[in-house]
This record gives sequence, structure tokens and C-alpha cells, in this order.
Amino acid sequence: TMFIDEGFGSLDEESLGKAIETLVQLQQTGRMIGIISHVQELKQAIPAILEVKKKADGSSSTQFLVS
Repeated sequence: TMFIDEGFGSLDEESLGKAIETLVQLQQTGRMIGIISHVQELKQAIPAILEVKKKADGSSSTQFLVS
């Protein structure tokens, strides 16, 4: 299991592409990968997303998206 908390927004396009490719390869070998990110390219590359949104009252809602 690997859990990564952000940092992708500071990568250049080539480095981000390599990072995404590596994460997908790791996942395909049976490893569980968790990522916290706002980077759209990651959201498009990862097939299962747990989306957390903050509500106006301070609570949050979650939605599991599978593509």
C-alpha cells in the first residue's frame, strides 16, 4: 500500500506524466495506491476516486467515482 499526499501540482508536464505512468504500473501489479490531489490529469488517469467536498456548514460529503 502506498499513500501520497499532494506535490503533483509542482511537477512539469513530463515529470507528471512519468509519475502517473509509474503509479498506474504499481497499481496494475496489485498494489493499492492512495493519492490526495487536485491535479486534473491525475483525476483522469486514476479509475477510482473518492471525492470529498466541503459543505457551507463545515461538514463534508463524499462520493465514490469509478470510470
